[in-house]
Amino acid sequence: MKRLMLKLTSGLAISALALAACTPAAPPEPTAAPTEAAKPLKIGLVMVGPKEDHGWNEAHWEGVQYVLKNAPGTELEWIDKVNPADRPGVTIEQVADDFAAKGVKLIITNSAEFKDPTNNAAKAHPDITFIHASGDAVLDGTAPANVGNVMGRMEYGKMIAGCAAGLTTETGSISYLGPLIDPETRRLVNSTYLGAKYCWENYRGKSAADLKFTVTWIGFWFNIPGVTLDPTQVANDFFNNGSDVVLSGIDTTEGLVVTGQRAKAGEKVWAIPYDYLGGCAEATDVCLGVPYFNWGPAYLAAAKAVQAGTWKSSWDWNGPDWKDINDPDTSAVGWVDGKALSADNAATLKKFIAGLADGSINLWQGPLKYQDGTDFVASGGVADDKKIWYTQQLLEGVTGPSQ
Repeated sequence: MKRLMLKLTSGLAISALALAACTPAAPPEPTAAPTEAAKPLKIGLVMVGPKEDHGWNEAHWEGVQYVLKNAPGTELEWIDKVNPADRPGVTIEQVADDFAAKGVKLIITNSAEFKDPTNNAAKAHPDITFIHASGDAVLDGTAPANVGNVMGRMEYGKMIAGCAAGLTTETGSISYLGPLIDPETRRLVNSTYLGAKYCWENYRGKSAADLKFTVTWIGFWFNIPGVTLDPTQVANDFFNNGSDVVLSGIDTTEGLVVTGQRAKAGEKVWAIPYDYLGGCAEATDVCLGVPYFNWGPAYLAAAKAVQAGTWKSSWDWNGPDWKDINDPDTSAVGWVDGKALSADNAATLKKFIAGLADGSINLWQGPLKYQDGTDFVASGGVADDKKIWYTQQLLEGVTGPSQ
């Protein structure tokens, strides 16, 4: 706010004081009526993993902290590690009952596996608004009226990550540490591959046939000993088999940590973590950058709408703010360069991002084929949102199972 500074000479100041002494005080200016205080709102956050995982769950935690800071009258109830390994027998429905008893009126659930349980809880509590992050119940018509879905268009973030990998790799072998297999994870792997392939071909002048891109799925969003593959071992296997860049698609940071360990042993290797703005912190020297979610703006909009009584169910797939993809108040998806990204590659990556922003680079244009040779997008076509969202296979050029 600009402030007007009034400078008075000592003579003027004395005259003003004298005038004030002999002039009746003016009546006070009428004050505006006080605005109605924001309605109190208790928010419940349900996370599939630990809130300090430096990944998916911490990004949601930070998103809700943004709401508490920017929406007066909001309070938080929360629970993390809602999964069969950490909290066996604990269900979304039970958590919703507990939150409802505490007066929560907005519940956010944050895992794809929470889709049906969120719908069930919403039916049992029609007076509570539910936001299922990453879900599509509104899109497929199965959502009750008090359920909304929100997701960031991380496909762009993964394209940027793939480009950074394609610009950096010296062996031409890139590996992707995948969680479980579903349409979301398939489309994110495909986005990463398309970004890597584009930058490998167009900026480095190399043949796509010379680029190796492999994905291994561990079986869940993070390591569950005895249930999933060990992501530490998988990451080591990638390097042992010739990859020099590992990208993570899981919620936690094993890929980055292993890369840092290998680099300290003298190997020339790099990593790209996922989900969280501060994702590079555990091994900055090998981190090329991180694509991350910014849940704050979407959660703030939902909270304010619930407070105002104007909330309506919707499916929101929110993209980057291309004016500034790292604007914390507007951009749902961002990318920050890592310390290990060279200056030349950072400049090239910036050009790639500009092409995504202005539409001159559209990686969803055909021809694009699935692994089995069928068309994902025919020649001359462009994939629409539903085709991308419900991706059925990995793309031709990616090594790894689609189902």
